[in-house]
Amino acid sequence: MKKALHLSFTYGSGFMVLAAMVLALGTTGQAFASAVDQTAVSADTRLEQRLSGEVRHELAMIPQVTIFDNLAYRVDGNTVTLVGQVRDAIIKDSAEKRIKHLEGVERVDNQIEILPASFNDDRIRRQVARAVFNDPRLSAYAIQSVAPIRIIVKHGHVNLEGVVRTETEKDDAFIRANGVPGVFSVQNNLQVEQPKKG
Repeated sequence: MKKALHLSFTYGSGFMVLAAMVLALGTTGQAFASAVDQTAVSADTRLEQRLSGEVRHELAMIPQVTIFDNLAYRVDGNTVTLVGQVRDAIIKDSAEKRIKHLEGVERVDNQIEILPASFNDDRIRRQVARAVFNDPRLSAYAIQSVAPIRIIVKHGHVNLEGVVRTETEKDDAFIRANGVPGVFSVQNNLQVEQPKKG
């Protein structure tokens, strides 16, 4: 009876030691798995950051892109989604071809919209550009190699896209665009580098 108790006790101690080892290994294994996960996330983040910079560069280098085209993108792992609006199908095709050849890109989802051809929209584009860039506060934006303000026109409706320095410049662009004859509406999507301080 005593021996059985002793065996039971030994088994219990051995089991506890084994359980402690499993727990320790489990904790170490979890820490290792967590470290591996963090390394994978870090590698994915670095890949996305690198791809994002390369995609931005490639889109900026398309020679046919003007202030009347808006190209944007989203990087999700090794998939790049292209969005925006362009006047010419050549730009849409060129954007996709340039991005497909980047190292690390496995899939390109090209959702770029081709704007309909319209003499009236072309007239509005020119007049809105003239109105916006003739504003003394905004004229410096007209001479930059990659225009920070883009004017997208579809069926008489104007979208202002891009980035300006201040809220005042954003408001000025909207007022100028809205004052052009024949414009039905203006959607001001300009981002501000220096938002108003609350």
